[in-house]
Amino acid sequence: MVLLHQFVPGLQYELRYATTHNFMHRLMYPQQVNYSFLRLPVARALDSVQQVLAKQGLGLKVFDAYRPYAVTVNFWELVKDERYVANPAKGSGHNRGLAVDLTIINLSSGEALNMGTDFDNFSDTAHHSFKHLPEEVLRNRNLLKTTMERYGFKALETEWWHYSFPNTRQYDVLNLSFSELKKLSRKN
Repeated sequence: MVLLHQFVPGLQYELRYATTHNFMHRLMYPQQVNYSFLRLPVARALDSVQQVLAKQGLGLKVFDAYRPYAVTVNFWELVKDERYVANPAKGSGHNRGLAVDLTIINLSSGEALNMGTDFDNFSDTAHHSFKHLPEEVLRNRNLLKTTMERYGFKALETEWWHYSFPNTRQYDVLNLSFSELKKLSRKN
């Protein structure tokens, strides 16, 4: 696991679970957290995505990356629907440091491109297959999806913002706090 900002310069963060602006309506991470982690191969792939987008005046904003297992358990207690929340019995790509929730921003304004819904919108409108959206939204979602997939990420059909690296079972499910992971990353 690596500190994401050390491998992807210029990445913006809006870690929603470190705020109350999320589907749980409460802090799920420490409020002061403004960084996250991913596995090294995932961070490198995300850096490639960031570099390609930068050539177009665009960049990435991360809503979530590594997620402690205990948070996944809390999510499941509220939303027992595997279309939107990982079943703790299996763990998640987020718990393994292989998944990231993000959007595209305009680098000059810092504004997010219009994706048709907000992050963590648990409706059909957020699905990749939902096409009854303005052309601009469909283009923006397609840009995110095709760019992420070019570098090995797989889209989750029900969430336009969620991408993960394959082979999630070869990595352990982690339940380390952000501060514990940060201490470990300094030692490596």
